[in-house]
Amino acid sequence: MTATTVQLDKSLVNSLKEIREYPRQTYNELILRMIEVFRNIRKNNQYDEFLHKIQQAKMKELWDNKEDEAWENA
Repeated sequence: MTATTVQLDKSLVNSLKEIREYPRQTYNELILRMIEVFRNIRKNNQYDEFLHKIQQAKMKELWDNKEDEAWENA
């Protein structure tokens, strides 16, 4: 494994220390875990957006109709 040095603000390092899952977890392990969580959230969000888009047409069909408009003017 090739390693590199990354400069981080002390406040960020402290935040990373606070969110470790166990005391001896390395920053490398922690960042890999964070990437995994982020990817899962993004994948789920894309699925939610897909469902929302396919539901929009049906909701428009259900809500935009003459019968409902007649009740609004009653």
